[in-house]
Parts: sequence; C-alpha cells; structure tokens
Amino acid sequence: MPAERPPNSPRGRGSAVQPPNRFERLSITLDEDVAAESPGPRTQFLRDSAQSIISYNDSPDIPWAASINAYRGCEHGCAYCYARPYHEYLGFSSGLDFESRIMVKMEAPALLRAELSRPKWQPQVLAMSGVTDCYQPVERKLELTRGCLEVLSEFRNPVGIITKNHLVTRDRDHLSELAKFQAARVYISITTLDPDLASRLEPRASRPAHRLAAIRELSDAGIPAGVLVAPIIPGLNEHEIPAILDAAAGAGAQFASYTILRLPYAVKDIFRSWLETHFPDRVDRVLNRVRDLRGGKLNVSTFGERFRGSGLLADEIASLFAVTARRAGINRKSPPLSTEAFRRPASPQMELF
Repeated sequence: MPAERPPNSPRGRGSAVQPPNRFERLSITLDEDVAAESPGPRTQFLRDSAQSIISYNDSPDIPWAASINAYRGCEHGCAYCYARPYHEYLGFSSGLDFESRIMVKMEAPALLRAELSRPKWQPQVLAMSGVTDCYQPVERKLELTRGCLEVLSEFRNPVGIITKNHLVTRDRDHLSELAKFQAARVYISITTLDPDLASRLEPRASRPAHRLAAIRELSDAGIPAGVLVAPIIPGLNEHEIPAILDAAAGAGAQFASYTILRLPYAVKDIFRSWLETHFPDRVDRVLNRVRDLRGGKLNVSTFGERFRGSGLLADEIASLFAVTARRAGINRKSPPLSTEAFRRPASPQMELF
C-alpha cells in the first residue's frame, strides 16, 4: 500500500527535493527542521525572451526533426520526467524549480508565423511537447499552444502532439482543420488507470478518466488519436499495460506506443525520493528492475535503447505490449503526416495590390 503523504511533502508537487544544479559550483542545503517548516513553493511564470521557437534534433530514435516548445519547465510535476535536467541549463534545479519556475515564450505564435513565412522554411512535421507538455495548466489562461495551432492551421503545416492533459480537446477546431489535410495527430499519454497513483505520480495532470475522454473527443472529431503508455515503470505499473490499451481502444484510440522509464542525471534522485515517500516498500524492487532494463545502470542514453531498454525484461514488456495492442486492434503505426497542403498565406500588404 502507498504511504500517506508526509507533512513536509509539498502538496501538488511531484518532487519533494531540490537537487543541486550540476553546472553550479555552489548550492544551498537547508537544515531538515527548516525544510520541514518551509511551505511548498508557489509557481512563478518567467518571461522567456527567446528569438526563435523551432528547435531541431538529429537523434535517430526520435521520429521528428523539429519541435515547438512555448514553455520550459512543466507544472504537471511528474516525478519521473526525463526533461527535468534541461532546467539546469537555465540555472535552476531539476527538482521543485522545474515544476514551479516556468519559462514562458509569450511571443511563440508570432515567432512561429515569422519562421514559417520565410522562403527558406522547408515544410516538415513539427512536434509539440517534445520536452514539456504544451497543455500544462497555465495554457488554459495564456493560450500560447492554441495560438501556435492557429498559425499551423493557417499554413497547413503538419503537427504531432503528445500530452496528458484533457485541455487538448479545447483546440479541436484547429486540429480538425489540419486533419482534413492529413496534417495532425495526437498521442494521449496514460501512465496508469489508478487515479490515486496518478495523483501522486503526475499531481497536476489530468486524471486517467479525463485522458480517456480526450481520446474519445478527438477521435469523434476526426482527429487521429492514439495512446502513449509512458513511462512503463517496472514494479509499479507494467501490469497495467493490457488494461490501459483495452481502455484506450474502447475510447477510440487508433494506434499505440510506449516508452520505458529512464532516469538521467538528477531525475534518479528525484524519483528515488518519490518512491521513498509514496512506496517505501518498493524502492529496491523498482530500481533493481530499472537496472535490469539498463544493463545494471539507472539510465542508458544509447540511441535505440534509451526508450525501450534491453535484456529479458525489456523483451517481455515488448511482447506483452505487442500482443495486447494487436488484440485491442491498435497495433498499427500512427498515420504519416503530409506536407503536401502547406501554403504561405498572402500577407495583408500583398492583398492591397
């Protein structure tokens, strides 16, 4: 049984610790009594003055080369999030800072419009939520993701979205328009169907039932929607794979994929702390099974292995997933996205002539 939340565990946060930034020479460690009496941090939203919005990667195991991130850091607070170490490049911690100090690119839609309007832009799939969730809570107010989708819809540039927030259904209008041109697909990430586990593991994300509802609403709107079972955490949720796939298929999911837990840099310490807080009886069991998947380590960054693991346990998970997905009828790959309908709308100045 999970442990009760300790008094000093910040409510609504996935991390109860603030590990040192690996790029900083100095760090502050509070006395345990002081830390116990400190209130949980309020979320701060800080302006990100980035001059571009599209990021590129050449990783052979990532199915897109370009992505959009209107936010850096994520208030969802998922204890396992592999993106936490990116916050250290900003001078913050991978722990509470990652989920309470959110960098916001207020000019994201305008920057995107400018980049797509350039003659040198080669139409290609743009991913959203490659690092942090584009539908984290503040998006409800700021609507930066919606603004970017409006631009993508106007240009008919294809987009692939990964999210664990029901808020994505708000933007059915733009996604439906893109889907008419085979230019949109959405993966809804579901880690567990247990609402109690979800509230501890992903404290500010949509509950599992709402994520299944999002699949249904997107599918009904003609938007290709699938399920991403991620991350699979051995010793904690791998037994739920069949139930998650069956529930997603029942909600209208058309395709499915998965990733296995990875614990880079400070994430290993954050996740261990989370286990010690919520599942103290499973700490060794879970971490040892992660090592079984990672050649005796808690993280392996090798391309082709980092998302799926290796060894007997990885093969067992892959087999279970494949068999269950095939039985549920969602074992096909996500549909390819097309750039054929891309266009550059005429500017208002040109329309005057």
